Amino acid sequence: MPMAYKVQRSILPLLPKGSSDISILHFSDLHLRPGQKRKIADIKSFINLKPDLVITTGDFLAHKDAVGPVINALDELLDLPGFFVFGSNDYYGPKFKNPFSYLKKDHGERKLGNKLPWQSLQKKLISRGWKDLNHNKVKIKVNEVMVEARGTDDAHLELDNYPLVEGAVSKSADISLGVTHAPYERVLAAMAQDKLDLIFAGHTHGGQVRLPWLDGSRSLTTNCDLENWRSRGVTRVNNEPWLNVSAGIGMSPFAPIRFACSPEVSLITLTA
Repeated sequence: MPMAYKVQRSILPLLPKGSSDISILHFSDLHLRPGQKRKIADIKSFINLKPDLVITTGDFLAHKDAVGPVINALDELLDLPGFFVFGSNDYYGPKFKNPFSYLKKDHGERKLGNKLPWQSLQKKLISRGWKDLNHNKVKIKVNEVMVEARGTDDAHLELDNYPLVEGAVSKSADISLGVTHAPYERVLAAMAQDKLDLIFAGHTHGGQVRLPWLDGSRSLTTNCDLENWRSRGVTRVNNEPWLNVSAGIGMSPFAPIRFACSPEVSLITLTA
């Protein structure tokens, strides 16, 4: 059975001279529900990409009974070093709204569904060894490279509080990473102020609906205040950190449409 997602591959020369390469698998927005056998099989196949480090930027859940299926789907990946943060749909289940409202400007109004068991998911991910970056800062060695990572809770629900992890990058770090669910400009600017090297985010679904354009396609929205041209993939503005936005794997069950925007994961190779 062919994979139902694309792999976006990038190479970024951000490591010190003489360092070994680090392959980072970044995925986001699983929006998993029980019974989604095809999606679970796809997630299990991520291990075949042979990453050294896994980063996932939230919205694992789309149902109150999805914690078990998520852990099952991630099983082999949980044996690798990993970082995670949560998104709004890990805290609250999907709720019906006009799907066309997704394409309108975000005015900060939120229609929240029933609370989801995010604490259970958090405990299970941590117990398997992944690092919770919701307002945490950690350092780990990957391929003898010292990686410093910091993250925030979900900016879409205004749960972000970057001052909890702000500050200069440790002198012992070979590379510094920022991780957040929704790439709001205030979070990106704060991480840029601390001179991080690379930021990972999700939330946008790549726009979910894209129009054919000169360079391939163009998103109509990012569902936050990020500029539309940065809605997916690796981008950079001036001397700010590189940003990788995952277009995600899933979507809300109440807006189950992707157009010119396939589900995808990112495989980013950091080199010297």
